[in-house]
Amino acid sequence: MTGQGMTRFAIRGRLLWFDADPETDARARRFIEDGALLVENGRIAAVGEAADVLAGATGLRIVDHRPHLVTPGFIDPHIHVPQTQVVASYGTQLLDWLNRYTFVEEQRFADPEHCARNARFFLDELIRNGTTTALAYGSVHPQSVEAYFVEAEKRGARMLGGKAMMDRNAPEALRDTAERGYRETKDLIQRWHGRGRIGCAITPRFAITSTEAQLEACGALAAEHPDCHVQTHMNENRSEIETVLSLFPDAKDYLAVYERFGLVSDNTVLGHCIHMSESQWARMGAANAVPAFCPTSNLFLGSGLFDRRAAREAGLRVALATDIGGGTSYSMLATAAEAYKVLQMNGQGLSPLAALYAMTRGNAVALGLDDRIGSFFVGAECDAVALDSRATPAMARRMERAGTLEEEVFALIMLGDDRAVVETYVMGEASKSALA
Repeated sequence: MTGQGMTRFAIRGRLLWFDADPETDARARRFIEDGALLVENGRIAAVGEAADVLAGATGLRIVDHRPHLVTPGFIDPHIHVPQTQVVASYGTQLLDWLNRYTFVEEQRFADPEHCARNARFFLDELIRNGTTTALAYGSVHPQSVEAYFVEAEKRGARMLGGKAMMDRNAPEALRDTAERGYRETKDLIQRWHGRGRIGCAITPRFAITSTEAQLEACGALAAEHPDCHVQTHMNENRSEIETVLSLFPDAKDYLAVYERFGLVSDNTVLGHCIHMSESQWARMGAANAVPAFCPTSNLFLGSGLFDRRAAREAGLRVALATDIGGGTSYSMLATAAEAYKVLQMNGQGLSPLAALYAMTRGNAVALGLDDRIGSFFVGAECDAVALDSRATPAMARRMERAGTLEEEVFALIMLGDDRAVVETYVMGEASKSALA
């Protein structure tokens, strides 16, 4: 990696980040009206008032983003690399949507060239929207993940993912076997996990598409590689739940299927978790597993309303995610806006600062990466985003009446998208402006 990330320079702007959860710690918010990040070799060497950080810095290159906000880069903990061309596919709920659109599209990923083209688009779109880290699903083809990792490595991005493991209830072209899914995932882990900023995830798509033998193989992988994430789906759709319980008649509920095979731990991210019982929330809390709240997808597929209050009361780290391509926006700003609306419909709230925390440090905590990303501190990897709260005429008009930082952040979330992202820094590299 070359360029800004391997030099010494400073980012100046209105710095906003969190040291802890603002919903539980009133002192968690950190805001410096005129602040600076000193970046050395892609990491933060100093953070504070610009006058202090830049004192005596003769000849230091300074990128001045004032009056824009500068926050940590956004993190997306549930997204599908192969679904860039099924976004906004009309008119079905989950199981029919998978069969009619997704499984058809994912068969194209047998072609390595298609995988490479798609990976370039995927990373471009994340960076365009200020997202600097993602936990992603590939297709069943290992080359889909290989292309994603190759592209992430080129950009120096901290990206995680895994190949989907499916050995039943999918088209033949999308089925592996328990043995092959284990072997291909093991190979990806051995070649990629911990290489630079890349991390591998064990990825049974969901219980419907994996036999007991395959889930047992996934459990073996999780035991052999406890530092790898496990990602899958659970309790998204009522028809899905009924199908799972028919396939696993001895399981008392959906979560019990994954528990049986050792797939529920503090490294597990379970997408959706909408139709939950008190017992399932409690057991997830005891295991410290992570539910991924995917509001645009849940609304688009008519799946239901996430109960964030119940998840937090169970002590869970709640992740916030786009779920492209059931989700309808790559923007974490737009995703947070829909989260606010979903929670309003469910008699709950999401403050502006809680929403911004969720997409930065909150998601870093959910992924166990908060010692590296999600906040501004000395030694942190410098993933950051400069945000223009007046990026569009409507936003500028609204900001004429925004009297507090919280009002500004809320307007930015409710009205913002990729147009509000002035620059995205990936390990100190100015990456959005470098896009073709």
